[in-house]
Amino acid sequence: MKTLYDVQQFLKSFGTIIYVGDRLADLELMEEELKELFHSKLIDIQDFQMALLLVRQELQLQKEKRMSQNG
Repeated sequence: MKTLYDVQQFLKSFGTIIYVGDRLADLELMEEELKELFHSKLIDIQDFQMALLLVRQELQLQKEKRMSQNG
């Protein structure tokens, strides 16, 4: 996994499609879903860590973007 799109496709392979129309909410739901998959032992530690890193990086970017837009 190298991009957020890869994470989305990874989640899709488990039947999970997340889209609520708010980018931050989508990312937070992705993070929760990844945690659930890991705790259920459906994904290994490497996939979990990489996906979580990508989601959290994008979350940080989106939060910074919102902060700069709101002044």
